[in-house]
Amino acid sequence: MEKRYTSIQEFYPYYLSEHQNPISRILHFVGTGLVIAIVIISLIVNKYYWISSIPLVGYGFAWVGHFFFEKNKPATFKYPLYSLGSDFILFFDLLTGKQRFNPK
Repeated sequence: MEKRYTSIQEFYPYYLSEHQNPISRILHFVGTGLVIAIVIISLIVNKYYWISSIPLVGYGFAWVGHFFFEKNKPATFKYPLYSLGSDFILFFDLLTGKQRFNPK
């Protein structure tokens, strides 16, 4: 029987276990960073329609990491909100050095 997660704190260790490949982590970091940049820049220059590119940019980089480097299925399909939140947690953990790009 598959485990069901009921909080992001409980889910995040599982999320990390699905993101062990350094290239996948880099792709996630770049994708999430671009998402943040798109939001900020679109608000500054009043081009709100740029925000519509966020799913393609964010998921595009992440899914390349999963399908070609991790060789696993993104948790987004079963836990969309926990996965989205964990993407940002991982981004800031990598940015601050709490996590490493090469976890091994």
